[in-house]
Amino acid sequence: MMGTLWAQRFRPGDVVPEPYLKVFGYERFFSVSPISDDLRIRMEHCSYKNLGGVNWDDLRYLQVLHRDFDGNAMVGELVCNKLIANDLVEVFMTLYQAAYPIEKMRLIERYDGDDEASMRDNNTSCFNQRDITAGGKRSKHSYGLAIDVNPRYNPYYKARASGKVIVRPEGSTDFLDRNAAFPYKIVEGDLCYRLFKQHGFRWGGEWASGKDYQHFEK
Repeated sequence: MMGTLWAQRFRPGDVVPEPYLKVFGYERFFSVSPISDDLRIRMEHCSYKNLGGVNWDDLRYLQVLHRDFDGNAMVGELVCNKLIANDLVEVFMTLYQAAYPIEKMRLIERYDGDDEASMRDNNTSCFNQRDITAGGKRSKHSYGLAIDVNPRYNPYYKARASGKVIVRPEGSTDFLDRNAAFPYKIVEGDLCYRLFKQHGFRWGGEWASGKDYQHFEK
């Protein structure tokens, strides 16, 4: 009980000191819970726009730990579909154990539901009711069945027949060179890729009509 109460002192975005982790362990920071009344109020008309296809009972709030590029243990949070909640906890626990770097993991509400702002800030996020980047249909994010990991360094890219090129987030063109060396890069065969694939996710970096290197979906 003491360890559980102690863990509740830390908020999403906080750094957890290593001495505390050595004493109490990291496992208690990984949890799945229903959407609370307070969180529901925050999400209404922001990430949750009542567009149909998913109900409050379909969603879960996740808390996890992740390591940033400097190795700090950070408290992260996500909202996702209950169908992938346990998958995500297992994936992120393994990534944490391996010190795989993830810079930020905060709810899209911190960015007023603005996916572009979240991506520019390299924020890893999941649920947000919106269309796909190219438009025309609902994104898997609308159902909490997709997650974008370290999106600034793993951009979305699509070349239209008109010659127009879409790169998201803005300012991430330099990271389209997947042979270049830079932090937070997801490539085929790395640990992040392998774990999501083992859990049955599809990776946007393998799409034929465009690339979405940040994106894993079910």
